Amino acid sequence: MSGPILPSPQQNSPTASLEAEVEESSQEIVADSVKSSQVTFTEVDKEKLIRIFEAALLTTVEPLSLTELKKLSDSPLESRLAEELLDQLAAQYASSGVELNRVANGWRFRARTELQVYLDRLSPEKPPRYSRAVMETLAIIAYRQPVTRGDIEEIRGVGVSAQILKTLEARGWIDVIGTRDVPGKPALFATTKQLLDDLNLRSLQELPSLEEMGGLLEQNGS
Repeated sequence: MSGPILPSPQQNSPTASLEAEVEESSQEIVADSVKSSQVTFTEVDKEKLIRIFEAALLTTVEPLSLTELKKLSDSPLESRLAEELLDQLAAQYASSGVELNRVANGWRFRARTELQVYLDRLSPEKPPRYSRAVMETLAIIAYRQPVTRGDIEEIRGVGVSAQILKTLEARGWIDVIGTRDVPGKPALFATTKQLLDDLNLRSLQELPSLEEMGGLLEQNGS
């Protein structure tokens, strides 16, 4: 005589039902999230955003990051689209006396390098000229970072005065990022994003030679 027919564990299992509900709920959440992120921007919307970006960038001194610029949009704005609009804005100024550049800390407008000599006539005060020792120290830190004062002295073959490092720190070009795990715990120096901004660069990979670096910093009035 055959026994009673038992229900399949998969059919009536509370665990299986709960898992199915959780999976369905998760799918709905993901779908809603995707739907909310897919905001459609018309050409009119894009043109307005470009004008807003332009106004913000022309009226600020410091570079604006992509995160800051995206806050200017009334609707959620994807980074990709924001960058496309910024590229369009840069193209509009292709033949202008100013240019839109992307630097380490974000985007900013600046006068074209070849026109800076004329603008300097409006500012009789010349930018500070830094000694060869200061520029060599800066270059060593930039290309070998992080380095200690001892590392710099070993590479240069001469001592590095505390005043040189203080000058670079005061300018915002270098900073102490930690200490080396050796006796004495010497400070480790590295360059900052401010240096890249003053050089009009995005990353350390774009660093120029020592001579070019000095010229660029002087041109930018640093």
